[in-house]
Amino acid sequence: MTLTIEPIGPELGQENTEPISLSELNELAALQTRVDRKYIVDRSLLDAFLDSLSPDARVLDIDGRRSFGYESVYFDTPELTLYRAAAHRRRHRFKVRSRTYVHSGLCMLEVKTKGGRGETAKHRLEYCESERDRLTSSGCKFVEATVGQHRAIEALAPVLTTNYHRTTFVDPHTRTRFTCDQNLACTDWRGQTACLDDAVIVETKSAHSPSPTDHWLWEHGIRPKRISKYCTGLAALHPDLPANRWHRTLQTHW
Repeated sequence: MTLTIEPIGPELGQENTEPISLSELNELAALQTRVDRKYIVDRSLLDAFLDSLSPDARVLDIDGRRSFGYESVYFDTPELTLYRAAAHRRRHRFKVRSRTYVHSGLCMLEVKTKGGRGETAKHRLEYCESERDRLTSSGCKFVEATVGQHRAIEALAPVLTTNYHRTTFVDPHTRTRFTCDQNLACTDWRGQTACLDDAVIVETKSAHSPSPTDHWLWEHGIRPKRISKYCTGLAALHPDLPANRWHRTLQTHW
């Protein structure tokens, strides 16, 4: 099946920001182990922030395109073991998903682990796009090699699919980057869908210290939000799930 996700509205960073290629971005700020901070902002504030960017800032550009469709399929057990581990903030928790870069067809199986100090590490395995909605035997072995033996692995099945458009910016001086995700739609295993149409999720990614993007948002009264596309999307669709961590975000934005 071929994926098609068409962008809605103008691309971010279209006029004023110089481009950077994917290989240059990865060389400069791959940040596979990092601290992530997430914010939810309206488009007018985002436009003001983008206008304030340093002339040295760069935006990811591939073949003239700066907004890219993403599809992620999240795996969990029938009891939602991984969701509940996140909801209760259990240490050394993890998530498993396939991620398809729609415009290139590249697909990766990813395991995101959370360390004791809040740092996130992402482990990746190139994956077949046609198998993105299931865990193959090689996929299960990759998950086990990453997190160790865990009784949940054999029971993992697709639970939630997210679709959105992402634009990625990088600050060459601080080697930090941030992403802007628009048009988020979350669809569960029953086909129910929840959308975050009118807001943009800004996610900063830095090795340790807060980035210039974090400081600008803080100065304008925007604080980090507790939001996980998987957990918040699933909680929006299933209000019976434990969701105290994301209650304010759910009440305000969904």
